[in-house]
Amino acid sequence: MTPTLGLAPVREQLANGITLIVKQTPTQPAVTISAAMSTGSLCDPLGGEGTAHLLARVLDRGAGTRTGDEVADVLDLHGVSPSITVSRHTTTVTCDCLAEDVETMLELVADMLRAPACSDADTEICRGQLLTRLRQDEDSPATRALEAVMPLLYGEDHPYGRRPKGSPATVQSIDRTQLLEFHAARFPPDRLTVVLVGDISVSGAVAALTRVSGAWRGGADPLMSAAHELMIERLAFGEPWSRLPPPAAGSRRRLVIPMPAKAQADIVYGFTTIVRSDPAFYAYWVMNNVLGQYGIGGRLGRSIREQQGMAYYAGSMFEAGHIAGPLLVRAGVNAGNVDRALESIEAEVVGMARDGATDDEVTSAKRYLVGSIPRSLETNAGIARFLQTTEQFGLGLDHDRTLPGLVDAVTVEAVADAARRTLRPEQAAIVIAGPYEES
Repeated sequence: MTPTLGLAPVREQLANGITLIVKQTPTQPAVTISAAMSTGSLCDPLGGEGTAHLLARVLDRGAGTRTGDEVADVLDLHGVSPSITVSRHTTTVTCDCLAEDVETMLELVADMLRAPACSDADTEICRGQLLTRLRQDEDSPATRALEAVMPLLYGEDHPYGRRPKGSPATVQSIDRTQLLEFHAARFPPDRLTVVLVGDISVSGAVAALTRVSGAWRGGADPLMSAAHELMIERLAFGEPWSRLPPPAAGSRRRLVIPMPAKAQADIVYGFTTIVRSDPAFYAYWVMNNVLGQYGIGGRLGRSIREQQGMAYYAGSMFEAGHIAGPLLVRAGVNAGNVDRALESIEAEVVGMARDGATDDEVTSAKRYLVGSIPRSLETNAGIARFLQTTEQFGLGLDHDRTLPGLVDAVTVEAVADAARRTLRPEQAAIVIAGPYEES
């Protein structure tokens, strides 16, 4: 059970707009720093897809007054290895450090986000790394299928339909000036949320972050077209995300990506769902758990992998965000089993939409999801991730206490309704990547 008092974090806002969330856990002399800028690949300029990912790669290669070597020396001296990740909506720098090193690390992280050097030499090195990653993605049936289903679901012009890491052509076109312009336009302090979890007081955290970033101020945006700018401003500053809904689902869509040299075919069978703020979110969460996660892949894994033995993996994922996100059924199979696997996926999808989940399935899924909450909050890093999510979606500082009740309140009827609303095979988007040919 989640403790009665819960996490009870404290939220502060600095004069320059930076949001600070602190959870003091003095059991160990360490602190997790999570700094999330609400700018991700969705903000890439049109024709400059890959900008956010390329920028993220150069953040720790020289920042503020430090060169790349000096940044590396500071990290090495304190035994810190930062992780820099980019999603469609955020760029996040995360690291763990000793409590005595918090201010030094905060200064370094703030400099990475405030003033990356983006030298020509480092930009070229990181461009080469990103191009290599793109080539690796092109050689992966799972990645190809997953990326290809998004434009089928959303359209190529929708933010979710664009390639998050860009293409070789767009990445090649991005130069240092464009990176710096993108950074100046998209990394103001009032889009930054810093979460500190560990052996640090609220007053100490406020004082340290103010010292290292209090002078940081934002700037204007000279970069994007008026239409794209309006779209991004809505996304970044909280106007209703529903203004960018997925296109209305039409007929069933299917794409085969031939990769004859591969041994495995990967299938993605997807639908669009709801935004995170939809009250039905928790019913969808439970429904997806029953369909493709509980145990080893839910109903899908039990049927396709365990009973029929024709999949290396099978399951589903559900991602509700500020824009209505996807529910994706995924399976990796031998090429000779693709048609049978698709028939089995469809049978499970149709069955869930027609009959919903059983009382036992819903009870087991809710017990699993509620039980996973305290496990996800066992570490400073886990707490930091949870608090970043609660801030991003405005779920409240007491969300760790309210979440179990929200899940437990989901009914069998609500799960059935979620399935009926979404699992419509006649509107599915299907991608098969691998050594498979249409019959």
